[in-house]
Amino acid sequence: MRKAFISVMCLMIVFIAGCDDNKSKNNAGAEKIEKSVSWKMAAAFPSSLVILGETGIKFTKTIDKVSGSTIKVKYFEPGALVPAFEIFDAVSSGSVDAGWSSPGYWAGKIPALQFFTTFPFGPDPGEYFAWLRYGGGNEIFRELYHEHNIYPIHCMATSPEASGWFRKEIKNVEDLQGLKMRFFGLGAKVMEKLGVSTQLLAGGDIYPALELGTIDATEFSMPAIDIELGFNDIADHYYFPGWHQPASLGELIVNMDRWLELSDTQKAQIEVTCGEMLVDSLANSEAVQPPAITKLEESGVQIHKWSPEMIALFKEKWFEVVEEEASKNEDFSRVWSSVKKFRTSYARWKDLGYLK
Repeated sequence: MRKAFISVMCLMIVFIAGCDDNKSKNNAGAEKIEKSVSWKMAAAFPSSLVILGETGIKFTKTIDKVSGSTIKVKYFEPGALVPAFEIFDAVSSGSVDAGWSSPGYWAGKIPALQFFTTFPFGPDPGEYFAWLRYGGGNEIFRELYHEHNIYPIHCMATSPEASGWFRKEIKNVEDLQGLKMRFFGLGAKVMEKLGVSTQLLAGGDIYPALELGTIDATEFSMPAIDIELGFNDIADHYYFPGWHQPASLGELIVNMDRWLELSDTQKAQIEVTCGEMLVDSLANSEAVQPPAITKLEESGVQIHKWSPEMIALFKEKWFEVVEEEASKNEDFSRVWSSVKKFRTSYARWKDLGYLK
């Protein structure tokens, strides 16, 4: 009996010790999950700017709620921490925790990243997401950033853009020749082939450049955003469609050391929040365009659509540009090959499944 009693007591002690050990482990895990972080996020867009800045503010508020306030992100206006075009380097070095920007802004460092914002005659959002998530795009996207100590997440999506603001009507390619124009991404190289001198300016720098005559024309975004920046006060010929940006993606970039400090739960909370931001920003960007177009027309803006001949010319020059760029850069070529392979396969489904 005594032996049995001792045996039972030993078992109880082992059980209790095991419970205490598990409790300690669980508490350790809970402490890791609940460890609070506070990040400074340098933005490339003013917080007041519809969709582009607005979504960044929504992200900061949503991640605070989703994480139970264990992840706090403060949105800093362009230039408050670093200039917009210096966000990449600041996040890479760790002098800034995170950035709210566009992959295409870093074309001078990594040309292949332009494919992860937009590219001429590219996919609509549905096809874009399919390539990124199930066609190998995200794997390359992350790899390109990881080499620079950055963890990237697509965190914003927007509708097709307009094609540009001009002071005069563009009737043919000759009317483009000699113009100085703000233009983004790979589309800029297409315009250069048509005799346009291009430069990339941050959103807040475009209006003064137009006003001073530093540039003759510009493209930036879609009607609801362009009207906020006041381009219609200076140029009154507005062209569609935005062949150079049929869909656009924005990013949250995080210093890799900061990212690795997070628990798995916190990482998932950020990823899921960015997924919600993708849906919300895309829906928002579709919803706000009609009233913006009406307002522009009422202000006297003349809205034009490119002729089929001009669209065909843009497309011809695009294929020249992309093959030339692919021949210069291995990563660019790798991404372009991935895009082509996926889109070739997808084309059959797109033809069968969607109304023309």
